[in-house]
Amino acid sequence: MSGENKALTTQDVADILKIAKNTVYELIKRGEINSYKVGRKVRFTMDDVESYISRSRRTVTGNLDEGASRASHPGLASGYENFIICGQDVMLDVLSNYLSRHPRGRPALRAYIGSYSGLAALYRGEVQVATAHLWDGDSGDYNTPYVRRLLPGIPAVIVGLAGRTQGLYVASGNPKGISGWEDFKRPELMMINREKGAGSRVLLDEHLRLMGIFGSSIRGYGREGSSHHTVASAVGRGEADVAVGHRKAAEQVDGVDFIPLQKERYDLVIKKEDLGLPIIQALLEILRSDSFRCEFEAMGGYDLKTLGQMLSET
Repeated sequence: MSGENKALTTQDVADILKIAKNTVYELIKRGEINSYKVGRKVRFTMDDVESYISRSRRTVTGNLDEGASRASHPGLASGYENFIICGQDVMLDVLSNYLSRHPRGRPALRAYIGSYSGLAALYRGEVQVATAHLWDGDSGDYNTPYVRRLLPGIPAVIVGLAGRTQGLYVASGNPKGISGWEDFKRPELMMINREKGAGSRVLLDEHLRLMGIFGSSIRGYGREGSSHHTVASAVGRGEADVAVGHRKAAEQVDGVDFIPLQKERYDLVIKKEDLGLPIIQALLEILRSDSFRCEFEAMGGYDLKTLGQMLSET
């Protein structure tokens, strides 16, 4: 079986999609993800997972486009219809579960799109909460410069979620001796990229800009993967020498080592006018609760010093 079609378990798929294992079974039941059985055990291929991600992304985009015409609908404005959180981290799935049980909450729909696209959707009124981990190479700041540019004229607040470590995925043992951003100048290296607008893609592009390197000069720059796990897996299979992503995925993919390079801020972005909505108040209450914090202290890989804090206003 090829690397792309290696048998994946239900837990593997849950880890890749950053969802609960029970949610994977629901996707199977609804016919939204392909699977097969070996005896009584359910198995998937990476092609099955990639196809689901691609279909989901198209569906979300279509729903957001359709929802734009309802952006001023009273129900949506009050937070009681189609409450959508953008982002790809498992923290957001857990947050949605907490919201569904909160007296002033409700289940949140999830849009698995990148930071840049999420902020643009927030600007257009298609979602209520966006997440971002976008680094600005000129200021060295995370997220605030992008919120100002992508939400012009719209006062917004940036609420801390977590600190994460970004770096490079390389093959086990690092046979190519890769150590940092400067290695992208090496003509013999093959990379695999994230999609445009993803925080890891922006991080790479900003460092390339500061070094005076055009992405088009790098082998594999135009080849894109739709998640941290996808690009890490490509490195693990030997299809690429290097990719950019966060530490957590490297711990879940065979054949990959991680080179830490930069601490990033992963934040929520909310329109200031929505802060008084009951569901937003419920969301902030959850983020500041001991029970929510404990979920991720036990999981590891997150710096939770800013969790639930108002970090800045724009």
